[in-house]
Amino acid sequence: MANETKYECLLFDMDDTLYPLSSGLNLACRRKIQEFMLHELKIDESEVPRMCLELYREHGTTMAGLKVLGYEFNDDQFHAYVHGRLPYETLKPDPVLRNLLLSMPQRKIIFTNADQDHAAQVLTRLGLEDCFEGVICFETLNPPQEQSSVAETAEEESVPRRILGKPAVEAFETLNPPQEQSTIVETAEESVPRRILCKPAVEAFEAAIRIANVDPSKTIFFDDSARNIASGKVAGLHTVIVGSSELVPGADHALSSIHNIKEAIPEIWEGQEGGEQVEQQIIQSTAVQTAVLA
Repeated sequence: MANETKYECLLFDMDDTLYPLSSGLNLACRRKIQEFMLHELKIDESEVPRMCLELYREHGTTMAGLKVLGYEFNDDQFHAYVHGRLPYETLKPDPVLRNLLLSMPQRKIIFTNADQDHAAQVLTRLGLEDCFEGVICFETLNPPQEQSSVAETAEEESVPRRILGKPAVEAFETLNPPQEQSTIVETAEESVPRRILCKPAVEAFEAAIRIANVDPSKTIFFDDSARNIASGKVAGLHTVIVGSSELVPGADHALSSIHNIKEAIPEIWEGQEGGEQVEQQIIQSTAVQTAVLA
């Protein structure tokens, strides 16, 4: 029997972490957000780029900032508009990362600000849809038709309500049935701008930790965002900045690529039986991918 490993869970951001920024999805997404602001919210064209950037910086996501400013729009409509026509075809299956993930003995969970449909698209395109126990996404932290705070509901509801389980995130509606309309009491408070819970808010990390039911001191968090890394550290997580060879404030490790995990953090595999066999599989997979790309 394998010895107990140092870490119990690995939390992974998804976009620009599991695949490189060079894929172009990030830029395409920003363009779609600006189009939504211009065409659906009728914001002056000269103001859109500045607002988009400032709201992202101040509120974690542009969408969250728009809600704070009082703009009214349907969450699903926003996500469908922004992610509905992204160039997902630029994402290719990643057998090297797949083998790395499958070789890790820890629980593995996605923690993303994106919606569940986008998460399903990305993970499927990368060939990683069955590599994670579940996905904590926009709908998880901001469940529809619930006015109570995540801090309250996460304690009241069971973990399966909050985590989208295998084999795919498309099971969201089955695992997370909509709340009955009758349970919502319409009050004057509903006119108050809704706050979206998302990274980098420390509250979002605390909620994710409760939802996943993990010990932060035995959990590693991977993300490409320096501000998310800083918040993850405040929440008590071990942290890894991805896409940078330089440490940022709050980061315990820096990975220029997600493929460098084994070299940078070998302790993930400590105590695991068959380590040499796993490493040989990864080497073989890398050789195959290199041959295909060549």
